[in-house]
Amino acid sequence: MLELGLVGKPNTGKTTFFNAATRADAPIGGYPFTTIDANIGVTYVRSKCPCQELDVECDPNNSRCEDGTRYVPVRVIDVAGLVEGAYEGKGLGNQFLDNLRMASVMIHMIDAAGATDSDGEPVGPGTHDPLDDVGFLEEEFDHWLSEILMDGWDRFSRKVKLEGGDLSKALAERVSGLGIDQSHVSSALRKVDLDVESANGWGEDEIFELSKNLREESKPVLLGANKVDLEGGKENYKRLKDLDYPVIPMSCESELALRRAENKDLIDYTPGSSDFEILDKDKLSDSQKRGLDSVKDFLEEWGSTGVQDAIDKAIYDMLGMIVVYPVEDENDYTDNKGNVLPDAYLVPEGTTAKEFAYEIHTDIGESFIHAVNAKTNRRVGEDYELENEDIIRIVSSK
Repeated sequence: MLELGLVGKPNTGKTTFFNAATRADAPIGGYPFTTIDANIGVTYVRSKCPCQELDVECDPNNSRCEDGTRYVPVRVIDVAGLVEGAYEGKGLGNQFLDNLRMASVMIHMIDAAGATDSDGEPVGPGTHDPLDDVGFLEEEFDHWLSEILMDGWDRFSRKVKLEGGDLSKALAERVSGLGIDQSHVSSALRKVDLDVESANGWGEDEIFELSKNLREESKPVLLGANKVDLEGGKENYKRLKDLDYPVIPMSCESELALRRAENKDLIDYTPGSSDFEILDKDKLSDSQKRGLDSVKDFLEEWGSTGVQDAIDKAIYDMLGMIVVYPVEDENDYTDNKGNVLPDAYLVPEGTTAKEFAYEIHTDIGESFIHAVNAKTNRRVGEDYELENEDIIRIVSSK
């Protein structure tokens, strides 16, 4: 399952985002390091389910379908707040960075209102410039990764050269436990202005440059401009948009309030939508009515709370994922138990039919014969590149 990391300095709304996105109840506090051990849960990305287009009733297994929208699971990890110098052990230091090793994409939560200082302590809105918080997270990660690579680099690089090995492959094996694969390594090596034939002569500066590029390739960053509804938040959001990052404006507190109200059957709300319906006003207290009125004002101005938008953008736009449905009967779109469109898989754009067979099971990939596109009822070969919402039957000898 893909892993999405929630990162940032303390008290920016990471755990509020986590609770809203996963319907969990992790502790939230207005002080640094409320989160010590990482919170791990499951959230969902949205995709149009083929069931309505095909006029069938689906039987979701690994995901869920609501009114024609398929919600596909994604693992999310909310880590302890990061402070400057984490790679040297400040704050919760390397514990924070180690928790992020398998994240495929990171949402960096920013207090757009500037209501927390550089250490995560609450201050008045506008007291701190949120633009000062952008970039330091990546630098901390780069230093942490650089120190990992530097440890034993001379011995590692000499061995690769003496054995005439492929540096890209050897390095990928060395960092595989950090969620970095050979495609990331190959891309990073192409980007750095370094002589790969002389890797055994690289020093700290060269390794740091490599680390920076490895992080950029393997762990892209999206900015979550939280608290955008507070004083100064809108202006700072506009400034954040001028930076070289994708940015989503959000109010995590509003999303959490909506999901909790929906869970208590007080409102009808679909995550990511621009409105909600109160089911019974008589069940609401005066404070609840005021809170929902405030959320409605936010939705009218911003179109959504931003939480679901950030999840979708991180997975689809930044990681380039698509959703594919494997079936065993291409005529009825079912598995071997008769379930219609039971499973939804997230795979990278450009995934071939044979690569998808390996995603399902190694044996199926190794014995791949051909595939069938159920929508067109056409046989396709191993090099066929899957498209979003494809329904695919894999034919193998096993």
